[in-house]
Amino acid sequence: MPKTFTEKERQYIKQRLMEEAESCLVQYGVKKTTVDELVRRVNIPKGTFYLFYESKELLFFEVFCTFHDHIQKEMLEQLNEIKQNATAKSVTELIFRLYKKVDQSFLYPFLTNGDLELVMRKLPERLIKEHSEKDDFSMERLLEQLPGIKETDVRLFSAALRAVFTTMLHKREIGEDSYEDVLKLMIYGIVFQLFKEESR
Repeated sequence: MPKTFTEKERQYIKQRLMEEAESCLVQYGVKKTTVDELVRRVNIPKGTFYLFYESKELLFFEVFCTFHDHIQKEMLEQLNEIKQNATAKSVTELIFRLYKKVDQSFLYPFLTNGDLELVMRKLPERLIKEHSEKDDFSMERLLEQLPGIKETDVRLFSAALRAVFTTMLHKREIGEDSYEDVLKLMIYGIVFQLFKEESR
């Protein structure tokens, strides 16, 4: 990073790139968004972009990960508030609300139009593996908030919740008028198994 940028300037440029990348995802998608468009919006030279990101895909992946981490953090905070009286139903409602938040965000078109898959194909395998491991770790932290569920197979339940998340790709096939009820039923099935594990 050139010395001409202060730490404050670096943070500002990075934040602006992420904001404009999210905006471009909604407007154009990954394929139609160019580095030229991003730097034009942020008002920086093209060479400066590459001081921050090796490719636009890495920028989009960071936008995705930042939103993902925000959702996970919110889930942990809300779960911490209800953990003393947590039931399968209350945990299901919590997870359902967060899935709805994702559904109404930039992430929904990012998933449904194939942009996430496109970005993932162009990323180093190491980054994908790190993200998956971090996702499992976050789920472990979530499960630890529920008393007595520490022995649960964290990877299995983390993968199950990711599988439910991907049903957003098939909302039309499932039926948009009944999708939310189906989503809640699937979440409840997973959460019920967690509480069942606790009672063993």
